[in-house]
Amino acid sequence: MKVKKVTKVRRSRLISSKRGVVVKGEWKAVNVDPSVFSDDGLDGLVCFEELTDYSLVEPEKALTAQDHSQTPSRAKKKKRKQREGDVKEKPANKKKKSQPEEEAEEVSVLDETLEDDDECPDVTPETPHKTSKKKKQRKKKKKEEAGDQSQKKEEEAGAQSQKKKKSWSRGQEGSEGQRSDVSAWKDLFVPASVLEALSVLGFSAPTPIQALTLPPAIRDRLDILGAAETGSGKTLCFGIPMIHSVLEWRKASDGEQKTDGPEDTEVCVESLYLPTSSETPDSSPAPETSGDPEETETSRDPEETETSGDTREENEEEQEEGADQTQRNTHKQPLLGLVLTPTRELAVQVKHHIDAVARFTGVKTAIVVGGMAPQKQQRVLMRRPEIVIATPGRLWEMIREKHPHLQNLRQLRCLVIDEADRMVEKGHFAELENLLEMLSTSQFNPSRQTFVFSATLTMEHSLPVRLQQKKRKKTEQRSRLQLLMEKVGIKGKPKVIDLTRKEATVETLTETRINCTKEEKDLFLYYFLLQYPGRSMVFANSIDCIKRLSALLQILDCAPLPLHANMHQKQRLKNLERFAESDSCVLLTTDVAARGLDIPNVQHVIHYQVPRTTETYVHRSGRTARAAREGLTLLLIGPDDLMNYRKICRTLAKSEELPVFPVQSACMNAIKERVTLARKIEKMEYFHSREKQHNSWVRQASEAMELDVDEELLLGGGKDECEEREQQRLMKILKKQLKQLISQPVFTHQRKTKYPTQMGRLQPSRTTADTALASLSRDTLPR
Repeated sequence: MKVKKVTKVRRSRLISSKRGVVVKGEWKAVNVDPSVFSDDGLDGLVCFEELTDYSLVEPEKALTAQDHSQTPSRAKKKKRKQREGDVKEKPANKKKKSQPEEEAEEVSVLDETLEDDDECPDVTPETPHKTSKKKKQRKKKKKEEAGDQSQKKEEEAGAQSQKKKKSWSRGQEGSEGQRSDVSAWKDLFVPASVLEALSVLGFSAPTPIQALTLPPAIRDRLDILGAAETGSGKTLCFGIPMIHSVLEWRKASDGEQKTDGPEDTEVCVESLYLPTSSETPDSSPAPETSGDPEETETSRDPEETETSGDTREENEEEQEEGADQTQRNTHKQPLLGLVLTPTRELAVQVKHHIDAVARFTGVKTAIVVGGMAPQKQQRVLMRRPEIVIATPGRLWEMIREKHPHLQNLRQLRCLVIDEADRMVEKGHFAELENLLEMLSTSQFNPSRQTFVFSATLTMEHSLPVRLQQKKRKKTEQRSRLQLLMEKVGIKGKPKVIDLTRKEATVETLTETRINCTKEEKDLFLYYFLLQYPGRSMVFANSIDCIKRLSALLQILDCAPLPLHANMHQKQRLKNLERFAESDSCVLLTTDVAARGLDIPNVQHVIHYQVPRTTETYVHRSGRTARAAREGLTLLLIGPDDLMNYRKICRTLAKSEELPVFPVQSACMNAIKERVTLARKIEKMEYFHSREKQHNSWVRQASEAMELDVDEELLLGGGKDECEEREQQRLMKILKKQLKQLISQPVFTHQRKTKYPTQMGRLQPSRTTADTALASLSRDTLPR
């Protein structure tokens, strides 16, 4: 930067103030003795440059030359700024520059633009008459662009609203133009600003769990233990009472009387969150209803920062008047609501749902989860949000680092433990135990309200006959709910709401099974995905199994999306969004996605491996058949899965075994041929990549230690180039064969008519059903 400053100043001094410079050549460095730079007066000087090829022109002509020689990118930026109205007038209080200084600045700007170009065109001097005509034409264009500016903005806004990306966690968002009647919510003590958001979202009536939970939670401030089937709307059961508690705290802190009108609550919110002059840009209020976690963090465009700086200068007087009150409120703003979830994806979804309901209240939320930069999350917490949604690990880490917003938890008014039966399991979430112990001892608040929710909260496991007599005494003394209340720290009598069925699954869910060997699971999985395309989730018990299936289905052109704990968090969220956007897609996942995720319109859930617990089976199957929709779950049961399958049937009190899913045996030969070939390719690629990675590591380590490579340490015995070429050639042949097989149809067809049509062709039609549910109903299998 110093080099450019120095050269600009010296150029403006040497050139006459009445003339400009058109650069034709290049600036070249001059060799100077280094002892010259040791002088005290030349500290900022770095080098000398000279220009030999140039021409002097009048200032107006120099400006026209600048316009001609401007790079396309700079010209586009200037036009864009003129369209958007970002070119602002200079402030009146700035001093006016003298004419020589202005001309020197123009010359420096001209030199910079010309230096950026590799080849500068020769500019011939023009007459003043031509330049004045061009100026008039430019002014006319600017006026026309300014006239069409508002119309373009409206069109762009409409296009953006239509092209809005569908997110897996925002399936229920609506538009403000379509409002529904929310009179059914008014008797549930829901705040007026929340009712407005529910009307915009299209929630015309509460679900049964919401209707039973909201009155005791809002009116009586009771602790809630809620159990309801998957997809029943449990998030709003604790989200709305938390927002109501925050609004009540605001009214109490301002000394205002309780009002029911929506206008009063909006005035209260606006008066509380005027920006103060003492706040830094990092501590500015968070945008409402943010999307991905990166949107909640401080990332701004330079144009937005310029506009925000000008508005601060214009509104300094208004800020000074309310500075005392706002500063008092922001310093006293404690953490009022805390939501703990077992997975990061569920935390992101809960935040989006609470933001959607609190869009007209001004309640700020923040997310604190692992897998993302802790520095950005610390900056978000410096805004002092009222509600924090977190996973136990990262939250406990921030508490140990003594973040100021997380130090005083005595004023916490609402504590939520979502999927509580999973959170308090022995051996899981050690940080949660430390957190609950701190909240019940040093940071205890007797008026704190606790919410505990899960779809399998009250599930009781039926033991085998040989163990029932031994453990009968212990089970009678303390039930599962009592143990859960002790771990969470609920000391009073909570309101227990249990709407789960004996079967624990939804009525609209169809459960089926396929008995097969371990090697045949790949065949039936590929058969189902090929026969019944749609939005399907495939669950497995291990990450290695997910990786193998992902490679296998990728070779078979199924385009799967993996999701497991070893993936980067951004990639996990991206795969979830891609899965929600595509109408026909496969998500291969572990139990990371088994709980709580509300992915819209999931048609099939396939258990590639039978889950080890009944709770996991219920939550996996609950990803489909949500919100009164139909769905299908399929169990691939091998010899190793029989014990877990029988345990699930015994716990869910299933007197009969699940119906067998119908399979066309005539198509299985073609399926087996494809899958066998794909397995060979997958094994070859796996071992080749494994050998390559291991051998490269051994060679790098031996080179670092200056040792000779021992061939015994290399996998594959150190193959020659000829052997590798032969292996690559064999892999290409196998891939070509598989591609040819995939291009051929698998499923049998039958002739629709007895005679040819007018086009001379027979009309084929598939004998199989269009959907998996239709094939079951066709075979009249019991449900």
